[in-house]
Amino acid sequence: MKTTTGGTARIQSAFREGEQAFIPFLTAGYPSPELTVDIALALQEAGASILELGVPYSDPLADGPTIQRASAQALSHGVTIERVIELAAEMRTAGLHIPIILFTYFNPVLQYGIERIFQRMEDAQIDGILIPDLPFEESEEVQGIAERYDRPLISLVAPTSEQRIRTIASNARGFLYCVSSLGVTGARSSLDGNVTSFLEEVKRHASVPVAVGFGISSPEQAALIAPHSDGFIVGSALLEKIGEAQALLSDRQTKEQGLAIVKKFVMQLQTGV
Repeated sequence: MKTTTGGTARIQSAFREGEQAFIPFLTAGYPSPELTVDIALALQEAGASILELGVPYSDPLADGPTIQRASAQALSHGVTIERVIELAAEMRTAGLHIPIILFTYFNPVLQYGIERIFQRMEDAQIDGILIPDLPFEESEEVQGIAERYDRPLISLVAPTSEQRIRTIASNARGFLYCVSSLGVTGARSSLDGNVTSFLEEVKRHASVPVAVGFGISSPEQAALIAPHSDGFIVGSALLEKIGEAQALLSDRQTKEQGLAIVKKFVMQLQTGV
């Protein structure tokens, strides 16, 4: 059944007072389109608050080797931006009720059509969109269309954005994605030592929840940022765990074992046990 609730309200309701929202990132079509749906449902069962659904792209400037490999595999299955939207609709039909954020680079959006993508997001019950290579200063057109459809364009803010933090944070919609460290995505053994002061600066100006991504891969890192943020995003570390379980996931007889491995990993990220 199609929801009548706007994406903004659904996203913000996923952040609960006193709780750290867990936001997993999945490359749509990895390890296969069908398994993407199964894994999304498993993540919801394991406590995910929001799902970031990545559109595979051949030139992912912000992504490290893990997400690049996942994108390449998804592209080998013929996954396009339209197929990603279809997968989101399939997730809804299968019982996924948490908000979905579409993660895509700008070129596929331009090729698909900005207005058209928001129409299709509404049809598929995708709640918002994140475009990492669209600078805030050049996002006015997309922001305007996003507001009309109430499917917010999620803003990113990085430590290098020092002069822009106030502007980006005060204009953010849905939630604000804080980049914990410089460089591309990827699991890291430690976070930047200045990340907590950066997050506090962002929170001073933001009127929406603040979530942290890029490099978070352990319960200790999630616990470190918990007092300073409203949620955390895990992508590369999750995709690596899915890769480890791929053989189990790809066999119908052992798929549930593979899903159990993924669920155990994300529950440990959230609880530390």
